[in-house]
Amino acid sequence: MTIIPLHSFAAGSWVAPSGRISQLKSAVTGESIAEIGAELDFAAMTDHARNVGGPALRKMTFHERAYAVKALAQYLNERRDPLYELSYETGATKADSMIDIDGGIATLFVFSSKGRREMPDDTIYVEGALEQLSRGGNFLGQHVATSLQGVAIHINAFNFPVWGMLEKLAPTLLAGVPAIVKPASSTAWLAEAAFRMIVESNILPDGAVQFVAGSAGDLLDRLGSQDVVSFTGSAETALMLRSNPNLLRNSTRFIAEQDSLNASILGPDAAPGTPEFDTFIREVHREMTAKAGQKCTAIRRLIVPEGHRDVVIDALSGRLAKTVVGNPRDEATRMGALASLAQRDDVRAKARIIASEARLVFGDMEKGGIDGMEAGAFLAPLLFSCDNPDNASRVHEVEAFGPVSTIMGYRDVAHAGHLANRGGGSLVASIFTHDPAVAREAVLAMGAHHGRLYFANRDTGKEATGHGSPLPHMIHGGPGRAGGGEEMGGIRGVMHYMQRSAIQASPDLLSGITRTFVPGSKTLPKEVHPFRVKFSELEIGHTLETASREITLADIEHFAEFTGDNFYAHMDEDAAAANPFFPGRVAHGYLILSFAAGLFVDPAPGPVLANYGLDNLRFMKPVSPGDAIQVRLTAKDKKARNEEYGEVRWDVSVTNQDDEQVAAYELLTMNAI
Repeated sequence: MTIIPLHSFAAGSWVAPSGRISQLKSAVTGESIAEIGAELDFAAMTDHARNVGGPALRKMTFHERAYAVKALAQYLNERRDPLYELSYETGATKADSMIDIDGGIATLFVFSSKGRREMPDDTIYVEGALEQLSRGGNFLGQHVATSLQGVAIHINAFNFPVWGMLEKLAPTLLAGVPAIVKPASSTAWLAEAAFRMIVESNILPDGAVQFVAGSAGDLLDRLGSQDVVSFTGSAETALMLRSNPNLLRNSTRFIAEQDSLNASILGPDAAPGTPEFDTFIREVHREMTAKAGQKCTAIRRLIVPEGHRDVVIDALSGRLAKTVVGNPRDEATRMGALASLAQRDDVRAKARIIASEARLVFGDMEKGGIDGMEAGAFLAPLLFSCDNPDNASRVHEVEAFGPVSTIMGYRDVAHAGHLANRGGGSLVASIFTHDPAVAREAVLAMGAHHGRLYFANRDTGKEATGHGSPLPHMIHGGPGRAGGGEEMGGIRGVMHYMQRSAIQASPDLLSGITRTFVPGSKTLPKEVHPFRVKFSELEIGHTLETASREITLADIEHFAEFTGDNFYAHMDEDAAAANPFFPGRVAHGYLILSFAAGLFVDPAPGPVLANYGLDNLRFMKPVSPGDAIQVRLTAKDKKARNEEYGEVRWDVSVTNQDDEQVAAYELLTMNAI
């Protein structure tokens, strides 16, 4: 086998391994597959990121960055086959590799989509609603977020060389921050191959990404308050890194995902023979064997009703006995090797610690390699049973990062939650139940200790992604020993690489800062109806003030008859007057909306393609027969959807003859570019 020299990518150039070079071995054959070692100028790398990559990314809008992330996903998606081949040597089966490679690419697609849909085509992100800080409305508050002006250091784990890299890069690039990627050495050949594709794509600007193949040296000593460290790995390593005096001195952001003794609970209603019981057995088996149990979300503790413990052991042991462990290239193989011999030795050592408090009910800790593949890092699944989990401690503290789980019994839901919480904080806990009361009790008992609670039953069925599948739409992280940080989580994940600022200013200044119409700021009244202006030419603040229209009692009665809405407030004078909110009969709220649309809509075909909906509708003051309403329609914000059309958000204010606001909402239309 040809040994692959793993190159670093520093300050725009590939750097061959040098200095203290180490050999990396195949998890399957034990043969050397790559060599790694880096002597890099980390000062030059961080300077290149801050002075070249950062400014280039910050010039791009969120939409431009999102499109770049999408293009990157498409580029990688078309070049997966070589990555699959290299992935086999990490011990991963084809199914395992799909989780890593396809899952990472899918994460890029998700972040690209969310960036285009939920963020502006701008470089400032507006967060939350306006805060009125003065009675007259001339002093307002608004939270905004801007890109950090530093560099993100990504220190990734060995188990997902591609997904682990891409799930950090997606929100970082979307935030407009350059990244230096440091993969775990034991599987770095796969990370380097994927990263090389990223560079060869020429999609990202110079300095946006760099790569360290080997030691990180004094890299952390060169970080400041504008930088971020995002780490995935052991709690011990996380503690060592986050204790770096330079990081502490500069309050450098540190995001950690670390050891997690995830638990899965079989609900008291999920008796043998129920769909929930069968789903529990299937999912536990999958979590023990996928990636050979080397998943940060893998189930380490099985918490089941005490009376069902033996039947769970029998059912799970039966499935584990049928699991073919061997060469990941073999289609019959269902579980491959651990990532390295060192990892296998570590898992065995941790399993022996667990064995001091639990008995082995399936597997053989002492068995060597798989027949014919003794040089590989193979280890068959190990299932333990703890008879007294209340008096045990190590089963709740020691994580064997491989195909190892421990089963334990519980008395009631509160006890089950207590046992799960003894893990000290996890990324995910799962509960298999069909009883909503059990689900609620579990959330109250366990929510504070777990980053994600996954519920599965007969209803979720095949649509559920499974206990071990973190989704980029939602936060992946957990409290306590799991690291206390958050990863992914959609736009919330992007915020880790941005700074939130509270802006206090006048309406005009806020409108200028956010490029969004702010009530009270100057409008742009024009002779041309705003519905006649193309998306690309429409200015924020373009305003139409309509004529007024009187609402008569006949209008109210006709609307009631036509729609069938005969609510007493519109049709019964005495009953309406007895209501503390109404002076007597009043117009329907939806009549006001309909008449408002009649006042501002331009009927002829034009740039407005469709009414997309409305947000934040409020009725402030009743409209009585004889009142007249008038509308002010203002272009508030706009977002391009594609090359043909974009979304326009309109501020709609409906007032009466006394200039009192009676209704307000935001209208959404799709307009031709």
